[in-house]
Amino acid sequence: MAHHLVLTVIGDDRPGLVGELAQVISAHQGNWLQSSMAQLAGKFAGIVEVGVDAAQSDALRQSLGKLAGLKVTVETAKAQKSAPAGRRLKLALVGHDRIGIVREVSQVLAHHAVNVENLETHTSSAPMSAAVLFHAVAELTAAPDLDVSALTGELERISNDLMVDITLDETIRT
Repeated sequence: MAHHLVLTVIGDDRPGLVGELAQVISAHQGNWLQSSMAQLAGKFAGIVEVGVDAAQSDALRQSLGKLAGLKVTVETAKAQKSAPAGRRLKLALVGHDRIGIVREVSQVLAHHAVNVENLETHTSSAPMSAAVLFHAVAELTAAPDLDVSALTGELERISNDLMVDITLDETIRT
C-alpha cells in the first residue's frame, strides 16, 4: 500500500540540493509526485508530495532526516480528494509595497469562504521611480454560490485603501 508524504524542506541555498533530495527519495523507491520550490533570501525552500510503499516509509523518513544542510519535515498526506467542486478564481494585485497587504486581502477572501490554493508574491522597482511595487497572483477556489459581486466590491474597497490594483477573474477548471 502506498503512502503519500508531504515534505517541507529548508536550508541554505546551494547547487545540488534538489538532486540530493531526489536521490534519497528514489533510493527508497519513492515517487516524486508534485512540488513547489524556490530560493528566497539565500534560503532554499520547498514542499514536495511523495508516494512511497508503506514498507519503505520509515526508512525514507530516517534518511531524509540525515540530509546535510537541509531541515526536512515529513507529514502523512490526507486521502486524495477529487478536484474541488465550485468556482476557480484568479486574483492579481500590484501596488506600492506596504505592510498589511496580504493580511487585508486574505481576510476578505476568508470572509467570503474563498480558499487560497496557490499564492506567489514578489517585489520590484517601479519603472519610473525608486518606489517598491508589490505583486501577488493567487489561484482561488470558492463555493458555486459565491456572491462574486460582493467579493469584488469588498476587494475594490480595500484596493482603494491600500492604493493597489486588484483584478479578479473566473478561470476554467481543467
